[in-house]
This record gives sequence, structure tokens and C-alpha cells, in this order.
Amino acid sequence: MIDDGVVITRGERIEWVGPASDRFDSGIESDRSDGGPATPLTLLPGMVDVHCHGGGGVGFPDATADSAPTAVRFHRRRGTTTMLASLVSAPADVLVRQTSVLAALWHSGDIAGVHLEGPFLAVSRCGAQDPASIVPVDVEMLDRVLTAGQGAVRSMTFAPETDGVDHLIDVLARHDVRGSLGHTDTDARTVTDVARRLTGPVSATHLFNGMPPFHHRAPGPVAACLAAAARGEMMLELIGDGVHLDPETVRAVVDLVGPDRVAFVSDAMAAAGVADGPYRLGALDVTVTDGVARLTSGGAIAGGTSTVLDIVRRAVEESGVDLVSAVRMGSATPARFLGLENTLGRLEAGLRADLVITDDRLAPVGVVRAGEDVD
Repeated sequence: MIDDGVVITRGERIEWVGPASDRFDSGIESDRSDGGPATPLTLLPGMVDVHCHGGGGVGFPDATADSAPTAVRFHRRRGTTTMLASLVSAPADVLVRQTSVLAALWHSGDIAGVHLEGPFLAVSRCGAQDPASIVPVDVEMLDRVLTAGQGAVRSMTFAPETDGVDHLIDVLARHDVRGSLGHTDTDARTVTDVARRLTGPVSATHLFNGMPPFHHRAPGPVAACLAAAARGEMMLELIGDGVHLDPETVRAVVDLVGPDRVAFVSDAMAAAGVADGPYRLGALDVTVTDGVARLTSGGAIAGGTSTVLDIVRRAVEESGVDLVSAVRMGSATPARFLGLENTLGRLEAGLRADLVITDDRLAPVGVVRAGEDVD
């Protein structure tokens, strides 16, 4: 925290960060025309979302080349300057087509890549995934999807007990795709074993959601993931939107493993930022009521309607997490998972000039990406 701090940018990069008194002899005067006191502002690094299915009325699983940028712009204007576009379980031809569409956004630099959530999951913990599209590991299918992505696919959620997991691990390593364990019904030992065999950074997909609850005689994935994070072997996704997790759960996880092992994710779907009503998540119908998305049939939670900055704010106001830790979990930690820690995620000289300007309630009043105002 720097009180009365200044961030100076030049072009796409941050040039200097520090106290105003170190750079300006006379200080900085308010530009308010009414002569009143300046509104307190806080400068944060741009948020990084590694699990997002859409927003602004557009879902990535249904997006076209023309509509997909709408979802990206929605989150960007609300502080998320870097994101993965997440897909859900679907037949091979559908995933190939969707990944091809999103690969164009990756090539243009609008997204940091694609996240595949499925289709190699546990049907018993499918949540808002279409059970008809969940299949055992199919290497030929995965190769088709990854080829269609042309390098855009950066992470993949799978259940560690899925048939053919050994072949899956090999394919992910060959294509430099990060493995994320989730939508699983297995035991703690299997989670630990598979996580240690993965190459590169490993994460838990929205910890607690899509897996059996922790029990002291059946610790399951939750205990295994918490222990792996405490050992520095795994990053834990948390959807701290007040729907997926209780605020005290968020606080407990942060206290246990620290902010360097937790990434706040939105898991947002098309309805983020727009009105309640009927939507789709992949092949399934979703109804959003009072901002909560649930499957129309069955009532399972079907993604979120918040942004990462919303979740950072909740962590501070409802979970009692300190601001620096909360911001780190929304920016620096997910940036490190993507291998971008030397490019973005912090306010530091030499990094990309991604900034969120917020008011005293952490609501965004301005966003800068690569040195340019996003509006």
C-alpha cells in the first residue's frame, strides 16, 4: 500500500510506481472544478480471470466471431484486463468449432487463451455440465480440439479418476496445457497422485464446488487440494461471490494456504452484467433470478454473474481479507498460474500498464489496459 501514490505509464508499460513526494516536489493538486476535496481513489493492477464463461449477454460456448468480443469488453470495463475464455463439455465437433472461434481472440491479444472445462469429468459431479457430453478420455478428440485452438488452449479441467487419465496427462504436457482438477468424485489419494504427475502449474477448479464435501473419515478432493496448495504444489480457484461459497469459507482457505496459492475466479456466464431471465450454458437452459444462475431443470448453480473485482470487494468487506491479499488473489496469483508474472498482474515498473482505478468502495471508475483507456 502506498498512500498518495503515483503510477506513471509510458506507452504500453509502467514506467514508475511510488509516493508522489518522491517524484513531484510540489505534490499533485486536485483537478476538481468546484474546489472541493478530491474523491479518494485507489489504483489496482488489472484483474486476471482464469475461469470465465462469458458476460454482457454473451456466453463463450455459444459465441460467434462477432459476439465473443462483447463478453470480453464487459469484463474488461469492470476491471478484468486479462482473461481465459472458458468452454463447457460438448461433442467433439462443437468444441472444435468453439475453440476455433476463440483462437482468433487469442491471436488478436484480446484473451490470454482458452480454458476447457470438460468433457472428461465425473457425471456424478457434473453440476451445470451436460452429462450427455461427458466422456472418458479420448485422445483423438482432444488432439482435434487443441489443433483447432492453434495454441490458444492454456488450461483444462478434468476429473483425476476419469478413464484414460494417463494418456490425458501426456497430451496436456505435449501441448503445454495446464491441468486443473475438478468435477470429481474421487478420493484424496487419487487427487494427490494425479496432481503430482502433471507437468507445469496445477490448479483446483472452483474448490468445493463440483466435488464431495470434506469429511474427516473421507477427506476427498477438498483435503487433498488444500494440502497440495499448502505445500506450494497447487493453485486453488475460489468463486467468492457469496453464492458458491460462504464468506467464512473464503477466509478460512486464505488463512490456511495464503494469497499466493488462491486465485479468485468469476466462473461468470452470459448473464453477468445484464438482466435476470432465461439463458443458456452450453446445451443446458439456465434461469437467472436475483442475479443467481441455476439450471432451469434441477436447480444446480450454473456459473456466476460477478466479476473478479466484485469478488475482491466481497473478500475485503465480507470475509475480512486485507486489501493487499485480496487484490493479489485477483491479479498476481492467477497471472503466475498463466506464466505471465513477468508481464502483468502487479503495479511494477516494466510490466504492462494494466490498471483499475476504483473509488473508496472498490467500484471501478476507470480501467487502463496496455496503457490505453479501455473506453
